[in-house]
Amino acid sequence: MSDYLPEDNKKSTILIGTRGSELALWQANFVKNRLAEIGINSELKIIKTQGDKILDLSFDKLEGKGFFTKELEVELLNGTIDLAVHSHKDLPTTNPEGLIIAAVSEREDPAELLVILKDCVDLQQKLAVKFGGLVGTSSNRRKSQLLSVRPDFEIENLRGNVQTRLQKLRNENMMRSCLPKPA
Repeated sequence: MSDYLPEDNKKSTILIGTRGSELALWQANFVKNRLAEIGINSELKIIKTQGDKILDLSFDKLEGKGFFTKELEVELLNGTIDLAVHSHKDLPTTNPEGLIIAAVSEREDPAELLVILKDCVDLQQKLAVKFGGLVGTSSNRRKSQLLSVRPDFEIENLRGNVQTRLQKLRNENMMRSCLPKPA
């Protein structure tokens, strides 16, 4: 067991709460591996959140907040998990009573990818997308950024993990999909 924890706080295994998406599991396993490097055993507990269950609505149509975090927070407060690993971008701006952000890992490349169907490329246009292009994203920040550069874009809600969004791009003939760049 690690010398980093006071004797009365040492447990045989720390339970890490995480969502079940590929990205969430990568992040949780990253933390699990860092803990193992300092002699702390841990296991993952996958927790399904409201954001995982409701896939047909855009975030601005959902009521409340914490669509990807509330269930993790409840498990932390109930003591059924010891810590939760989650993307900082989805956290509420204020922490729920009794919870803190105890650690933040070094950030990977924050760049985003522009994915364009080859039939929709126009190198004469900003962002190389044909005039009036249909853009898929679920991020209000990305919507605002894109429309500030290209007000002719038609924005459509596009939710899901990277693989799901790429498949929707192919199936629904969206001209462009705005995705976070994978690490």
